[in-house]
Amino acid sequence: PRYRADWESLDARPLPAWFDRAKVGVFVHWGVFAVPAWGSEWFWWHWRGERRGDYERFVRGRYPPATTYADFAPRFTAHDFQPREWARLFQRAGARYVVLTAKHHEGFTNWGSPVSWSWNSVDTGPHRDLVAELGQALRESNIRYGLYHSLLEWFNPLYLGDKESGFKSQNFVLQKTMPELYDLVLRYKPDLIWSDGDWEAPESYWNSTSFLAWLYNDSPVKDTVVVNDRWGYNCSCHHGGYYNCADKYKPSALLTHKWEMCSSIDKLSWGYRSNMHTDELMDEASIIKELVQTVSFGGNYLLNVGPTKEGVIVPIFQERLLALGRWLDINGEAIYESKPWRVQTENSTNSVWYTSKGPAVYAIFLTWPQDSLLKLSSPVPSPGLQVTMLGLTGALEWQKSPAEGVLITLPHVPPSSLSAQSGWTVKLEGVQ
Repeated sequence: PRYRADWESLDARPLPAWFDRAKVGVFVHWGVFAVPAWGSEWFWWHWRGERRGDYERFVRGRYPPATTYADFAPRFTAHDFQPREWARLFQRAGARYVVLTAKHHEGFTNWGSPVSWSWNSVDTGPHRDLVAELGQALRESNIRYGLYHSLLEWFNPLYLGDKESGFKSQNFVLQKTMPELYDLVLRYKPDLIWSDGDWEAPESYWNSTSFLAWLYNDSPVKDTVVVNDRWGYNCSCHHGGYYNCADKYKPSALLTHKWEMCSSIDKLSWGYRSNMHTDELMDEASIIKELVQTVSFGGNYLLNVGPTKEGVIVPIFQERLLALGRWLDINGEAIYESKPWRVQTENSTNSVWYTSKGPAVYAIFLTWPQDSLLKLSSPVPSPGLQVTMLGLTGALEWQKSPAEGVLITLPHVPPSSLSAQSGWTVKLEGVQ
């Protein structure tokens, strides 16, 4: 069917199946904000928009007088950016899709946007098409490619003029936002568009429904592209493709609509900060817990890293991604292409989470149980129940317990091959 430029029609479009199957993605926040590398990717706004004293002191202490944000762009060199190395890292992390910031709220584009003259990665800074280079490397590795795009730009005069008019004029939308979105789709054919910067104006100002109708009806990715829900201040968690609802969104129950939880290894920032401390970073156990809880509730997990201005993903971020990948190498059967089960978690502990795939049910437990006895009250076993542990060969012994459902005897301690894990999975075949 052809979709009309209204939410009733657009919201009825089935979500392309690849997205729900993928489950795991990597988010990459990269831009001029990697040059000061301090505070967060909102550096320019905190410095010049809010005029925060700590940001003003930082610039005075490190840069010449009269420095402007535009002066940072030539220092955004990407000298060490090797897209195939990034793609290999993301593949080893278990990512099935990657979302790169094509343009953040600062307006700097990581490709040669024809409507962002001199404020893009081809004209200044790297003098490279970063969007194209990463896209080629990811597709060589069979990883889906998503592009983050901010609708607004904090300090663009066209946007500020529209804002002053109460968004009754649309000069910024017609001359900047929409030309860039169409250019990104036609030039790079993304699998996903991660829209943001939606909170100040309604979707009618952004012409969002007209763009999405073209995207779904006539674009080169009309059958495969996935979008999120940030298309105007009245859209989040209500309209679009899948739902983000909020950054680091954690529902407490199963959602009926497909959703995604975006999280960041650096708990205080999405962009790279040179002054981050290890206690401000998520550890492996926290990442695994977020992933498992998200997938159990029917969501996808998008984990963020912020590269340096040279294009380096720092070793501590690499270590976290590789730890996630090692866990998925063993437990990915319970994650990829899974579906929520009739029960999401054991209510008594919140340390056991369920997923399912066909007739199999997976119980992922985040702490090793006392006495190595795993008590699962939710599954109803059949006499022919088979219980195995992902990463081990052979069946596990189990017994039916009137009080506890299924009582599974695990190895006395986590096997050496699995001892470093932050979560283990038993597979049950023959339960209701």
